[in-house]
Amino acid sequence: MKITTPIPPAHLAAAADLYWQAFGTKLGTVLGPREKGLRFIESVQRPDHALCAIDDGGQLLGVVGFKTIEGALVGGRFRDLTRVYGVMGAAWRALLLAALERDTENDRFLMDGLFVAPQSRGKGIGTALLDAICQEAHQRGYSQVRLDVIDTNARAKALYLAVGFKPLKTTRIGLLRLIFGFRSSTTMVRDVA
Repeated sequence: MKITTPIPPAHLAAAADLYWQAFGTKLGTVLGPREKGLRFIESVQRPDHALCAIDDGGQLLGVVGFKTIEGALVGGRFRDLTRVYGVMGAAWRALLLAALERDTENDRFLMDGLFVAPQSRGKGIGTALLDAICQEAHQRGYSQVRLDVIDTNARAKALYLAVGFKPLKTTRIGLLRLIFGFRSSTTMVRDVA
């Protein structure tokens, strides 16, 4: 396995599909149906804002995204939403997505999504990608990596704890839980120096 950046062009569709598999439960109400969600994700992907794991046969195993002031692995603007969902569809989607938005900061590198192909889970791919994102943060001059994990993703939270991330705070989302399917998210950090 090798870890590389950016995501190679031949793997962009697979990366979008893995992203949907990982986050479709949370984002499906807002970005669905699936076909439109995939079209939107593919149209706004920033392959230079991710590290990916590829096996010796060239198969995409997993991706870890990050966010900088220049953009995120999956971001987009109102006009991008409009191209897929129309003006009215984009308007309410933009409002709801804004509630999940996380800002970058000067001291911590913001990890923005980790997803591993189902057949590759439990084989150390996620751990390797987390180590790689910490190395990337260090190379960029950051002292910590920051991430947020939702309360319904106990497996991910256990992985983050196992590799040295520490919880900082938990934020409840109130009535938005009815749309996104989770009640709170925990901000976690890991030193990279």
